[in-house]
Parts: sequence; structure tokens; C-alpha cells
Amino acid sequence: MHTTLTLTPTKDPRTFRTESGELVSPPRGWICVPPGDPGLTRRVKAAGPHWIVAERKGNKVFSHGVWAPVENVTAARAGLDEERADPAYTRRLALAAKRRDEEQQEYVEDFYGAILRFLRFSVRYGAYARALALAVTKHATPVGSGTVARTKRIPLHRRAEAAVIAWMRHQTTAYDDMDIARVKGERRRVRASLAEVSRAVLDLHRGDEVHAPQACPLCVAIVRIHRDTDDSED
Repeated sequence: MHTTLTLTPTKDPRTFRTESGELVSPPRGWICVPPGDPGLTRRVKAAGPHWIVAERKGNKVFSHGVWAPVENVTAARAGLDEERADPAYTRRLALAAKRRDEEQQEYVEDFYGAILRFLRFSVRYGAYARALALAVTKHATPVGSGTVARTKRIPLHRRAEAAVIAWMRHQTTAYDDMDIARVKGERRRVRASLAEVSRAVLDLHRGDEVHAPQACPLCVAIVRIHRDTDDSED
């Protein structure tokens, strides 16, 4: 069984389950390369037989490391250490980091603009639009946040819309305190219902009709965020 496998973990750290349900343990002379060093993991995988141990939780997959022959891991680590000792490697890392930062900043600006276009608030409520767009952008765009803003499966304008609705679900509704029945589709139904409420609240700000800010869940949420931000900066 010294081949390439994808396995799931068990309670025993040296026992894993195959896709067919069979329990297996690493061959003698194999060691685990913990997750966290993609460069080393890639080299170990390319070096020959290996076992990938991963666990799915919901829509996310969490790595539990890669098992491989100790000699392959040792050689991969030595080669990687030599490469990383080269000054050229450090320069490449710095350039790559700079490029990622620039791309991230550009995406943040594009996402902020997409939110403003989705909101389409009237001039009267322009300050609220900018405050809401900023709050949602700060929450949704960080790398690794796992929010809808980070997915590329849907167009930018739909990501912006979904991020606003998700933000409002947590900030302007009682969703977080709801006791939702554990019935298939019930949470989706509740979210859809709350989304309609949130859309109606957004519509209040797309015209020039005046409404009482203290009675508007969105206005209240924005004021609260400003107050919390000011307090944290004191």
C-alpha cells in the first residue's frame, strides 16, 4: 500500500480511514509533515508515494498533514533550506508579497465600489451608504476571511450584494439569537425571509423620503459601529 492515498483521520493519530472505509496505518519509516509549509509539502508530494490526511467540516477541508518516507522528507527539507538561504529567494518573496498586497488593495477598492453601486442610496443617505460599504468591506474582504467576498464562483456585483445581506443579517436582525429548528432547509428558509426584510430596509434609503433613524435597524447599526470604532480608538 506504499502509494498515494487521500485519507481521513481517526481518534488514533496513526490510524486513518480510506475512502472505502478500511483502516490503515503509515508504513514503517514514514513520518508526518504537518500543515503550514506549502513549499515543503509540494516537494514531499512530488518526491514519491505519500498519504494526504484531511478532514471535511461543512464546506471546508482541513489538512492533518502529509505522510511520506522519512528520506523523502529529509531530502525535500534540505533542498528547501538551501533554496531559502539564497538571497534571490528572499527578493522573490518580497516581490510576491508586494504584488499580493497591491492586488488585495485593488480588490478592496473594487469591492467597496461594487457595494456602493448595489446600495444606490439617495444623496440624502449618502453618508450611510459610505459607512455601510466601508463596514461590509472591512469585514468581508480580508484574505482568509472565508466570506462570500473571497469566492470567485460568482461575479463581483453578486458578491457585493451577498456580503451586504449577510452583514445585515447579523447586524440588523435577530438572526444570531434565533432558535432555529434543526430541520433540513429551515435555516435557508429563515435566511431568505430575513434577506427580504433587509432588502426592504435598503429600499428605504434609495428614495428621499425621511424616516426616523432611531426606528431604522440599519441606521441604528451604523451609528453603533461608529460609536464602537470611536471607543476603540480612544
